[in-house]
Amino acid sequence: MIHDPNKVYIFDTTLRDGEQVPGCQLDTNQKVEIAKSLERLGVDVIEAGFPVSSPGDFNSVIELSKAVTNPIICALTRANKNDIDVAADALRYAKRPRIHTGIGSSDFHIKHKFNSTREEILERAVEAVKYSKKFVEDVEFYAEDAGRADIEFLAKMVEAVIAAGATVVNIPDTNGYCLPDQYGSKILYLKENVKNIDQAIISVHCHNDLGLATANSIAGLQNGARQVECTINGIGERAGNTSMEEVVMILKTHKILGLHTQIDATRFYEMSHMIRNQMNMPVQPNKAIVGGNAFSHSSGIHQDGFLKNRENYEIIKPEDVGFPDATIVLTARSGRHALKHHLDRLGHRLEKDNLDIVYKQFLVLADGKQGINDQDLNQLVALHLA
Repeated sequence: MIHDPNKVYIFDTTLRDGEQVPGCQLDTNQKVEIAKSLERLGVDVIEAGFPVSSPGDFNSVIELSKAVTNPIICALTRANKNDIDVAADALRYAKRPRIHTGIGSSDFHIKHKFNSTREEILERAVEAVKYSKKFVEDVEFYAEDAGRADIEFLAKMVEAVIAAGATVVNIPDTNGYCLPDQYGSKILYLKENVKNIDQAIISVHCHNDLGLATANSIAGLQNGARQVECTINGIGERAGNTSMEEVVMILKTHKILGLHTQIDATRFYEMSHMIRNQMNMPVQPNKAIVGGNAFSHSSGIHQDGFLKNRENYEIIKPEDVGFPDATIVLTARSGRHALKHHLDRLGHRLEKDNLDIVYKQFLVLADGKQGINDQDLNQLVALHLA
């Protein structure tokens, strides 16, 4: 398998991990609609569901497989034959099928989840990959809770599953536990110590329990990972997953990393709204890239700098992510420059003395109001000119 060494593959799990959010369940038609939008966005892999978990999930994987052409369609399983049989059946119409199987890799999971031993878990991991390989060429293995796993055992597991046929190895920080340098070091250790690592792509799947999902994913990429598992708006189990739009825009902004994706970032804002509406999951206003305030400026100092040169306070252009144009929000902290900007926009060209008078009246009004709108500005000017 030949890979562009600088390409980062975007694995979207909005329809699997993202849908595990309470109250965000989707029907098959909604999933198909979202999958088609994800295909237009340019994702490389769509994790369509966990087929054995419910008839709905099974049917969704079948219908998604029929509906999209370019992305790999991935189905999740546990490391047992029944799960894998059901996943293989659900993927029968996929043009590019992938089975995503795996098992716990940390001693915590081995003892307290599986009541097992490292040796038995390693054997089950290898068996699951070999069995999956009977149905599909493309097998991804997840070493659950790798963030807390013993690094030498993790390396042994990764080497064994690649030897068994895994084409992608997923190193999840399942509980969002790691610090970025710890997680990056873990990926680098695998890159340098697993002798057959060049036969598979290393994937990062990070959770946001400590707010570090994106930072950890980037640290993984800096140390050799080349697939990121993520969701639109960062939705997902508990505090969520790595946010696709954040990772993609970090790579676009920091060209020094030398990494790229095939994502059409201008579709992010539209995609974010689609997920928000379909899943009834609001996006916090201060969310990076797609939040309502991501390109709003209300501080007078920031507004003045932005109006002189937008790059003073914007490192991303709104249009780069399909966002409506940046907004100057008038509040009690806005300065004369911002007020003049809006008055000019409304056709009120005031000389300095008149602007000073209107500005003083504006501050009095703004102190008692959360936001000043165009009607307020027109009334201020009318009162001054009366």
